Amino acid sequence: MVNVISFPNLGLSFKISRTAFTVGGINIYWYGIILACGMIAGLLYAFREVKKQDIKQDDALNMFLIAVPVAIICARLYYVIFSFDMYRDDLLEIFDIRGGGIAVYGSFIGAALVVFFYCRAKKISLGKVLDILAVGFLIGQVIGRWGNFVNGEAYGGPTALPWAMSITAEGGSHVDMVHPTFLYESLWDALGVALLLLFKKHKKFDGEVFCLYILWYGAGRFWIEGLRTDSLYLGSVRISQIVALLSAVVGAAVIIIKRIKIKNKGNV
Repeated sequence: MVNVISFPNLGLSFKISRTAFTVGGINIYWYGIILACGMIAGLLYAFREVKKQDIKQDDALNMFLIAVPVAIICARLYYVIFSFDMYRDDLLEIFDIRGGGIAVYGSFIGAALVVFFYCRAKKISLGKVLDILAVGFLIGQVIGRWGNFVNGEAYGGPTALPWAMSITAEGGSHVDMVHPTFLYESLWDALGVALLLLFKKHKKFDGEVFCLYILWYGAGRFWIEGLRTDSLYLGSVRISQIVALLSAVVGAAVIIIKRIKIKNKGNV
């Protein structure tokens, strides 16, 4: 499938094939390549940081090798659970992940669970690992959102803003002058990476960078999700907005409570 993605007010137009190349009759999609690049970038950051935190690289690699398949499975399950009507009549379609349908919050939950249980089993500082994971995961999200650009998806409703985007897909489907929400999230995440890298030098407790991550990402995702036209719903409510709001509130609350406790302890 070839998409023509344009920004009419900016005079920009891109003709993009979803398929990067074919091996043995199997299409290798740009979306998968871009996601893989995001994961590799996050892993490279993590490997550099674990040395500074006295965490063995073997443990970091083991967590990565376990977390990646678990995150993919959870990302798919999250999507399927909240869009089950699409699969009700053909349950085998649930396993056709190449047909699309994953959710970033599902992958985050899966990866976080792996890290939690691995750190507990190996007696590794969970807070230190989560702080590294937060930055690495956000780096991956900055890159990964461009997979949505290639696929011509994850866009918002109509807008008259100068950077409005139009998409014409092979077969004739067309959306005209909509919010490029994939771009909003990628830029928001890039700002978040810069913020976390600056903040980690001033953190007061292990795990604080992670708390700031879920606060920052949650706040941005809550706003951006409200613009999107492809949200997953729980009844009449966008499920990702609920999760985003809760994560932002939890992140802020933990930072405030822990800092107050540290301050009071220092004043004793």
